[in-house]
Amino acid sequence: MVGYAGTLGRVSTERTDPGVAAEVVERTLTRLRRIDTRIDTRPDASAAAPAVPAQGRRAGPDAEQQPPRTLADLYAEHRMRLVRLAILLVDESATAEDVVQEAFTGLHRNWAGLRDEHAALAYLRTAVVNGSRSVLRRRRTARDYVPPHAVTARSAESLAMLSAEHQAVVDALAGLPPRQREVLVLRYYGGLSEAEIAETTGISRGAVKSTASRALASVADVLAAMTGSARRP
Repeated sequence: MVGYAGTLGRVSTERTDPGVAAEVVERTLTRLRRIDTRIDTRPDASAAAPAVPAQGRRAGPDAEQQPPRTLADLYAEHRMRLVRLAILLVDESATAEDVVQEAFTGLHRNWAGLRDEHAALAYLRTAVVNGSRSVLRRRRTARDYVPPHAVTARSAESLAMLSAEHQAVVDALAGLPPRQREVLVLRYYGGLSEAEIAETTGISRGAVKSTASRALASVADVLAAMTGSARRP
């Protein structure tokens, strides 16, 4: 298997190959997702879902059935994952927290109209993406906004576990147009299928494919430029 540094070297010489860029992005965001998952699933990382009272359970054939998932359950289980995803879209931890909080507020308002947990999670993902878009639109109209360094927006612990190459990829993603960044983050960090990305972003599956291809070509060009600059005396 080609090492990570070797893969970056291939990007520098194969700038327009989306397959090579996809390998680099997938390695980085898979690594980041695993780091975040380990951090977020520690006992003190988030509150546990409420336990079901013993008197609320029925004996007999249905004794092992789990009660319906509640909004509190979804919040405890998915909030930090969505915050981590939002950070990759808006670059700021505090802003990502606000975006996710608004998403859950909207979920609360629409809870009665959602058929199941899958629909609720789809609603949350779409709300986070739309909220992130709104943030970016507001930034474009704010003359005094200074974007943060993309990697330092994450927790210090996540940052310490990222290699320089991984950090370069996260920085390259931060420079993409919003739609392109959304598609790559949802695919390689969120682990969504093309159909799920299309549903979340409101575009067709064909548009997901073409957007991903353009995004990966852009990432390859950025990384190639970084690699070339680093090699110059």
